[in-house]
Amino acid sequence: MEFKMNPDGSMSPIEGPAGPQGAAVPGAQQETQPGQLHMAPDAMPAPSAAGGPLIKDSNTANFMQDVIDASMQVPIMVDFWAPWCGPCKQLGPALEKAVTQAGGLVRMVKINIDENQELAAQLSVQSIPAVFAFKDGRPVDGFAGSVAESQIKSFINRLLGDAKPPMEQALDAAKEMLEAGTPDEALALYKQIQAEAPDNEVAIAGVIRASLAIGNREAAEKIIATLPMELKNMPEIAAAVSAVELDEAAEGAGDIPPLRQKVDADPKNPEARFDLAMGLFAVGQHELAIDEFLNLIHMNRSWNEEAGRVQLLKVFDTLGPTHELTVAGRKRLSSILFS
Repeated sequence: MEFKMNPDGSMSPIEGPAGPQGAAVPGAQQETQPGQLHMAPDAMPAPSAAGGPLIKDSNTANFMQDVIDASMQVPIMVDFWAPWCGPCKQLGPALEKAVTQAGGLVRMVKINIDENQELAAQLSVQSIPAVFAFKDGRPVDGFAGSVAESQIKSFINRLLGDAKPPMEQALDAAKEMLEAGTPDEALALYKQIQAEAPDNEVAIAGVIRASLAIGNREAAEKIIATLPMELKNMPEIAAAVSAVELDEAAEGAGDIPPLRQKVDADPKNPEARFDLAMGLFAVGQHELAIDEFLNLIHMNRSWNEEAGRVQLLKVFDTLGPTHELTVAGRKRLSSILFS
């Protein structure tokens, strides 16, 4: 079976080229730049789930049914690969993982070019791995070569538009529970998500934060102790770890009135102001705590190896990057540091 690209971007069986390229396909003429697809994107409504497997192998004979027709119901990613292609062995599992996490909002068809050389030629597959995205019977996006997981995620997000995969919806829901003051529910949901995706950065960070929110710092510390360094260094998890460290440091800060009296008695004493800031944070007076940390940094930023700045950054990590106190506090910190 042969296919052609129609003027409106759709495809129909006959013949014709249009496609991506990446790592050389034997006998293919190089006509486009590596990694580029000359396909005009089209407006895509939110996809609906369709029956059938999320990932399947296909061929030239079934391409019309498995890709063109199926893409009328749900976006289809087509992965052109070959057993001898090293980059394909790296990209394939990453694509399958991303498609699985999308929870049915997108599906994947794998085409072995060694067994379907005519189809690869008709679509001008110059190099592999090469990935096409089809929606409503037409190619709308694509790339060639092995790319990072973050780029695969961005590729799928473009394909889905406003639709969110079930896992992302669950993560959003868990975050809302935590922010709404129901950490027990958030913890249960974060654990469910982590069971499905053990290395999910946001889920791991969520379990740590929710454990801390219900007062179980020991559980949070045990989780942190088991994490490999590459996970600990991920931004979301690193921020959650900072929150645990700050909670532990603030635990023995003491009652606020005596701490306030020490600062009033000696306003230029950095240790007294630091202790007051930690005490205020411990009792949930985050705005006042930030004020005192900023006062300390303005007064003596180098004190105790910049302890004021270090702890203030942990406060920002605990509150989160979009919290209004974090946004305002970072601006004030910058003005002090760069004045």
